[in-house]
Amino acid sequence: MKLTKMIVITFSLCITTLLNAQSLNIIPEPLQVVKGAGNFQLPKSIAINAPSSANEVTDQIAMQLRNATGKTVYFSKNHASLTLSIIKDESLGLEGYTLNVNTNGITISANTNAGLFYGWQTTLQILPAAIYAKTTQANTQWQLPYVSITDKPRFVWRGLMLDVARHFFSKADIKIFIDDMARYKYNRFHWHLTDDQGWRIEIKSLPKLTEVGAWRPERKGKWMNTSAPAINEPKTYGGFYTQEDIKEVVAYAKSKFIEVIPEIDVPGHSMAINTAYPQLSTTPNYPYQINVGEEFMDWEGFNGHVAARIDNSLDPSNELVYNYLDKIFGEIAPLFPFEYIHMGGDENAKNNWEKSANVQALMKKEGLKNQNEVQSYFVRRVQKIINSKGKKMMGWDEILEGGLSGDAAVMSWRGVTGGIQAAKQGHKVVMSPNAYNYIDFYQGELTAEGKMYAGLRMKKTYSYEPIPEGIDSNLVIGNQGNQWTEQLQNMRNVQYMTWPRALAIAETSWSPKASKNWNSFTKKVEAHFEKLDAANVKYAKSMFDPIVTTQINTKGEMFVNMEGEIEGLKIYYSIDDSMPDNFSNEFTKPFIVPEDVALLRVISYRDGKQLGKMLNIPIESLKKRATKIL
Repeated sequence: MKLTKMIVITFSLCITTLLNAQSLNIIPEPLQVVKGAGNFQLPKSIAINAPSSANEVTDQIAMQLRNATGKTVYFSKNHASLTLSIIKDESLGLEGYTLNVNTNGITISANTNAGLFYGWQTTLQILPAAIYAKTTQANTQWQLPYVSITDKPRFVWRGLMLDVARHFFSKADIKIFIDDMARYKYNRFHWHLTDDQGWRIEIKSLPKLTEVGAWRPERKGKWMNTSAPAINEPKTYGGFYTQEDIKEVVAYAKSKFIEVIPEIDVPGHSMAINTAYPQLSTTPNYPYQINVGEEFMDWEGFNGHVAARIDNSLDPSNELVYNYLDKIFGEIAPLFPFEYIHMGGDENAKNNWEKSANVQALMKKEGLKNQNEVQSYFVRRVQKIINSKGKKMMGWDEILEGGLSGDAAVMSWRGVTGGIQAAKQGHKVVMSPNAYNYIDFYQGELTAEGKMYAGLRMKKTYSYEPIPEGIDSNLVIGNQGNQWTEQLQNMRNVQYMTWPRALAIAETSWSPKASKNWNSFTKKVEAHFEKLDAANVKYAKSMFDPIVTTQINTKGEMFVNMEGEIEGLKIYYSIDDSMPDNFSNEFTKPFIVPEDVALLRVISYRDGKQLGKMLNIPIESLKKRATKIL
């Protein structure tokens, strides 16, 4: 009886906390929220009381308050409007905090400066959206509700990856990406610095990596639909980061309590290295050029049997390869204070290894039975090099193939199987399955956004649970979203593809599993659109667009079905080439499309207001996506 009563009390507390948090629209959802009655008004002059050890946080707070509110901000221990306190509370851990807003002002307490910083990010979210503006918003009523919040993250690794190899992004762009991450308590920036389309980090002992490997002819066409460059075509598109640039970005991220993980993707995805130093490949006499987006891989046998028509792998039998990698990781390690270096290891085509007499000799010498074991040999050699630089190695889940040893960590991208396998072998795991966390996938209606590998609605991203059943949960250290940039040539487009889906990943990575609620989350997301607008962040509103699916029956008739991704949508459509609005046909049940119809137009409303964009969907596209009804 006592146990039942305790369960009821605990459940009631969770529900109360959830309802309070929802009304405040905080993302990610805090651990516990108690909302009070009343509001605290920021005074004309804002006094901040904080220990000197928290200067890296308070300086940022003061600057943001001055810029947005136009108020005087100063530091004083008397009559403070905002108090920051370093405390000792084991229950909060290294990144947790408490936030209290009442008649006395705002108090943020934490064990570390990181906790204070996250408490400030929550404070910003309950202030008016204008707090994110770059210029003074003088006409804003600067107040925030009374509230008591206790909060800490679920996972220690809350990551976003940005690919800068397919397209180069400036140092200023990277800082924008980091700023966007920091608002939602991300703490790991995975920097994909090398690939077939470019080498982006200065290695002083190997200058050709950037002199040659960082540049290619420019193309504007769709990825994998571009023409291969002529040998002598000018190579003017690209760029790289100097080591001083890297230090600056790492320091900037550190000021936001974000650690930077560099990725040097080997042995595959190495076209840029092979172009700069062809002697590192198994086909050193090939006239290499940096890939501009033209297809050169055969993917039919994807799991382990992918073939490269142009050799984009390093030669695992060549000692010069390991000598060069020792130089590369030797220069990289001091630039990145974080404990891990990511070696990639994914999608390595082994067909050129199979044809190499030197690789065959290596297999005989080392007793390697197959190409997976050859890759494992390469991975172990790289791991030894990385460890010798005082770092731990991380790689995509392919590094498990052929065996993995030591303290290597695995990032599971091909679903969750690799993560499960790695954890069962005792390796730490970051979950990043492409079916949930690849935010380069198109996010709404295919014909409106353009196909990129696959589609991924935000609802599916939000549904992901990073800890699979049957493994040691302590080995799953975190969750990460990945932004590949084959189709993204500027930071505004990167933002559009990242937000708001990265809000879903942020909440999954930080918040208690039990507090997640899709319908409540989407209401919060809508509230954050105003905040993203104020911060000049570009984002997608694809969640307002209905999901359109089709089926074909045995008579050859095609049925169209539509459903909203969020609650409360009303969907209207036309099949007569007219422009639909909320006086058109309202979708209520699946309908048959007449044979002579060429175009389906769809639009969504809520409470009489248009939300989604007009979708113009060719019937041919609907036929291609149709499933058969037997």
